[in-house]
Amino acid sequence: MSIRGLHAGGLDDLRLSGSCLTIGSFDGVHLGHRHLLGELVADARRRGVPAVVLTFYPHPSVVVRGRSPSFYLSSPDEKAALMAEAGVDVVITQPFDAALSQVPADVFLEWVIGRLAPQVLWVGPDFALGRDRQGDVAFLGQHAGVHGYQLRVVAPYRLQGGVVSSSRIRQALRLGDVQLAATLLGRWFALPGRVERGAGRGRQLGIPTANLQVWPERAYPAQGVYACFAQVDGQQYPAVTNIGLRPTFEPGETRPVVESHLLDFDSDLYDQHMTLQLVERLRDERKFEGVEALVEQIRRDIERARAILAEEGQPRRP
Repeated sequence: MSIRGLHAGGLDDLRLSGSCLTIGSFDGVHLGHRHLLGELVADARRRGVPAVVLTFYPHPSVVVRGRSPSFYLSSPDEKAALMAEAGVDVVITQPFDAALSQVPADVFLEWVIGRLAPQVLWVGPDFALGRDRQGDVAFLGQHAGVHGYQLRVVAPYRLQGGVVSSSRIRQALRLGDVQLAATLLGRWFALPGRVERGAGRGRQLGIPTANLQVWPERAYPAQGVYACFAQVDGQQYPAVTNIGLRPTFEPGETRPVVESHLLDFDSDLYDQHMTLQLVERLRDERKFEGVEALVEQIRRDIERARAILAEEGQPRRP
């Protein structure tokens, strides 16, 4: 359809005469989300209407419960791009604030129906909308006949002994388990950002590094050293990344730094956009007695990462 990939600014920016619709945060667009989106898109194609996702930014829990930064698995633009890859035609990112959190479920539902005219509403079993989550699955079922939509409830997607969810992925990242995070996402967890100038110590040690300035609200894994793929200017390189406080050089540092050494690469990366896809955690970050011990350990990290990444070959994609 010609409208595929539209990233609308909010509900008031769009009016449709028919749709297959789902509503939710969809942070990370993980395998559970993609399972639901697959059902949505297939249904939309059968009916000849657009597959539409209504999502929110900021995340409702950030507004309602005051969730702290370092939270998001994907930015709004990344989320829209991943959904477009899954076949979604329209992604609406509705600004979410305290006022919207207080809108009653029936009022919110009427607003959605008036703008998007869904023939079918697809949700998960724990879905709820409106003030105090009043608009649960039972509520939506009771209002389906009045508003002329069909309700479809998709069972949770389970993998490795549990439901695939954004919170489960965040927990895996907090533990440094980027392999489990990748399994649940269906792709490697990514840290995109812009390369900024650092102290230049890596180059002095013969192991140049690129300091990545990451979106402050992005979730990131536990401090440590990781084997990863680095994507720069359309090219892909194996790399070793340290996420942490650099205790050997900066004992008073409190803000985590993302610092990557690209293997077999020696060009200027300053101010370029780079995305790290984290493959495996190699070890904890720790303080070394001196520079020589640090360099020796980094060289061991490089060799281990080289072997891991050669075996992986290419980063995962959904």
